[in-house]
Amino acid sequence: MDEAPFHADVLRDGGGAPLAPGRAVWLRTDDGVRVRAAHWPGAGAGTVLLFNGRTEYVEKYGAVASALSAGGWHVVSLDWRGQGLSDRLLADPMKGHVARFADYQRDVAALAGWLGVMGLPRPWHLIGHSMGGAIGLAAMQAGLPIASAMFTGPMWAIRFPPGVRPLARAIAALRGIPAVGEAYAPTTGPESYVLTAPFEGNALTTDREMFAMMQEQAREVARFALGGPTIGWLGEALAAMATLAAAPPPPVPALCVLGSDEAIVDAARVRRLFARWPAGRLLVREGMRHEVLMEGLAERERVLGEAMEMFARAG
Repeated sequence: MDEAPFHADVLRDGGGAPLAPGRAVWLRTDDGVRVRAAHWPGAGAGTVLLFNGRTEYVEKYGAVASALSAGGWHVVSLDWRGQGLSDRLLADPMKGHVARFADYQRDVAALAGWLGVMGLPRPWHLIGHSMGGAIGLAAMQAGLPIASAMFTGPMWAIRFPPGVRPLARAIAALRGIPAVGEAYAPTTGPESYVLTAPFEGNALTTDREMFAMMQEQAREVARFALGGPTIGWLGEALAAMATLAAAPPPPVPALCVLGSDEAIVDAARVRRLFARWPAGRLLVREGMRHEVLMEGLAERERVLGEAMEMFARAG
């Protein structure tokens, strides 16, 4: 496990203040993919596994990790295969691609193995955002020992315009054909959303400072940027979400946080899945968008406070 780059110079709390850096290392998955993982030390209350979303990377969550670390928890996170500084899987590095959605569990296994090598304390808790919420729920259903979990805008269903879902499924069904599966999904391309979308009307956050931070990070570290997903990724994601919806939720405390103005995941379908969670609590933040942890400092503290209270009770 060699040391990996960690770009401490781009960490911000949303107001411009620098944050303490984490430590990053390279991990090798059992199928040979090199992924980057990071650790922020805590006081020993337990360990939070922070599973970020599609297009994301560990530095983006510097403020979140710092707050959890200050609260006593060790924090670990990683760049999923195909994004951030981890190995890109196609010749075009801007394509968000994975051969099988289950391959993300190889990344989870590598991270869990690293926790064991470092001897990080249990209980383990999870924060899963967007795609990380889908990967995290699948890992929990497969037996990852998580004591409690918070999901923010979890990708348990993707929001499509009316009438588009059947078309998306039909196109995604062709993902086994390499020339098709490795092509950008319709309406997407190599452009990074945060570098091309204006702040006004963006689907991620209502906080101008945090949106500017995302843009600054993507400009300063070119490999942080990622374009649209491939048809293969879309097909694998749709199949994985159907599997998640059919399986019983794990019997552990969980919090699901949605912005009332969510426009990326299908909030109604997320609510239906979470309604079956035996120890689940839904929190809707009025006026917030997809990335509630990338809202302003007061909102971030409010949501993380809810999570830390749950972690403390479960630990």
